Amino acid sequence: MKHSGVLGRARKIAAVVVAGVAIVGLAACSQGGARNDQASQAASGGQATTPRMTIAMVTHAPAGDTFWDMVQKGAQAAAAKDNVELRYAGDEDASKQAVLLQNAIDSKVDGIAVTLTKPDAMAEGLAKAKAAGIPVVALNSGLDDWQRLGALAFFGLDIEASGVMSGDQLAKAGGTKGLCVIQEQGSVVLESLCDGATRAFTTGPMEKLYVTGTDLPSVQATLSSKLTQDPSIDSIVTLNAPIGLAASQAATDSGSTAKITTLNMSKDLVEPIKSDKILATIDQQGWLQGYEAVDALWLYKTNANVLGSGQPVLTGPTLIDKTNIDSVTQYVDQGTR
Repeated sequence: MKHSGVLGRARKIAAVVVAGVAIVGLAACSQGGARNDQASQAASGGQATTPRMTIAMVTHAPAGDTFWDMVQKGAQAAAAKDNVELRYAGDEDASKQAVLLQNAIDSKVDGIAVTLTKPDAMAEGLAKAKAAGIPVVALNSGLDDWQRLGALAFFGLDIEASGVMSGDQLAKAGGTKGLCVIQEQGSVVLESLCDGATRAFTTGPMEKLYVTGTDLPSVQATLSSKLTQDPSIDSIVTLNAPIGLAASQAATDSGSTAKITTLNMSKDLVEPIKSDKILATIDQQGWLQGYEAVDALWLYKTNANVLGSGQPVLTGPTLIDKTNIDSVTQYVDQGTR
């Protein structure tokens, strides 16, 4: 199959995650004195006594998205541990996200974590941050662009491998005609996910459907109409949990038996996965992305550590379906998955 190389690449560099975790535990070993003691204390689970610093996180998150609430929660946990003031801001409009990035630079923060779903719109801002001596890490999106734009590290999932995993699951379930739902037109990340799903869905064609992800009632109505008009659609790829749930309801409304995969884990997905309303979700561990992005900047500022050794630090993809949903449910309930 064409997608075996993508999955192989994901497995090869996924080990960087383990290395990154190990580095967090050893972060303070390279320097002596008070800084070493302070970093060691934070890495072992205490609160850092290093000087207070300010880190900005600038994302493309739309308002009310539960996945981004999870990312922010992880970032806040790291900030609390590291004695960091976290300034979080997000806007799904790329030009407005670029303005938020410029605002962070102008306020002379100590570090910036940024998403790169539309990398060209953020390129100038990253160059300005570098010129100002502000370290930047990328999270969630930007796997193919973070290095050329000058970020120190990347924390997120292998985008194409995630799409491949979705398409492969639907093909194995016997799908013959697919639909990939993209909730933000122009997003490099979402297009890559759909492209991966299409390649892996070797049992039939897969069409892209563009919707406005911030208007879930409209998404559900559009999907319901599409499934009613074309009952041969038996497989649906969605790219976040709310859209996945909307697709599940649309299938019910239209009498469709289409299998559905989605992206990200959330509390609302537990029951649908257990009851086969949703075949699987591809988890990218948003809480971990937020946590590692902030913690990596703190490590760099206090001990000159750089996670990943020039490779992306992968937080996914991880397949969650009916066979393993119980293993993560307690963490979903406590709000960290």
